[in-house]
Amino acid sequence: MSLLLLVRHGQASWGTDDYDALSEHGARQSRVLGEELARRGHRPHLVVAGGMRRHRETAREVLAGAGWAADVDTDPGWDELDHRQLLERHATPHAAGPRPGDPRRPDPDGAQRRFEEATLRWTGGAFADEYDETFPAFCARVDGALRRTAQRLGSGQTAVVLTSGGPVSWVAADLLAGEAELWRRLVPVVVNASVTKVVVGQRGTTLVSFNDHGHLEGPDGGLVTYR
Repeated sequence: MSLLLLVRHGQASWGTDDYDALSEHGARQSRVLGEELARRGHRPHLVVAGGMRRHRETAREVLAGAGWAADVDTDPGWDELDHRQLLERHATPHAAGPRPGDPRRPDPDGAQRRFEEATLRWTGGAFADEYDETFPAFCARVDGALRRTAQRLGSGQTAVVLTSGGPVSWVAADLLAGEAELWRRLVPVVVNASVTKVVVGQRGTTLVSFNDHGHLEGPDGGLVTYR
């Protein structure tokens, strides 16, 4: 049996000109995660990151926190969906204030609602020709990345994958039910620097745990963030 630890990246720089860079808080989350993985006795045979800057920076901090000396392979199949395009395609003429695609808007509750509406539109399929990557294409891309990663592992080996909430949620949703509705429910609750555990063995590929973030919790909320 082999083990895949799917890690959502640390908090990115929401509201800045370069969203893809980790925030200081995100770097701290990632180092704490690395420390926790090492404490649990994990030693990866393979480390894979998506092609985004926040994936690479999360990998760097996790490795530093864990004290692992490992090469990081890049697989763009683990990249996040294009959330900016989803929000832009969902923009409506009556929307007031900043455009829904602008991450600097001051209304986080409204932003979350618009993002959920935008993902519903995207997953529904009626407007598929408006997107560079359709929802089925996104799912197939993530499925391919999961398959490639698993095929590189031998029995008893572990891979740590640095990716985003969208791919993590699709792996979980697909292994449980394969439904877009479940994916939409999981995406908003994936915590930055959380861990989702998948095993591959005689029973095939199985989800063991989702969104483990106990290492980030504390009496005052600790290091937990969702964006």
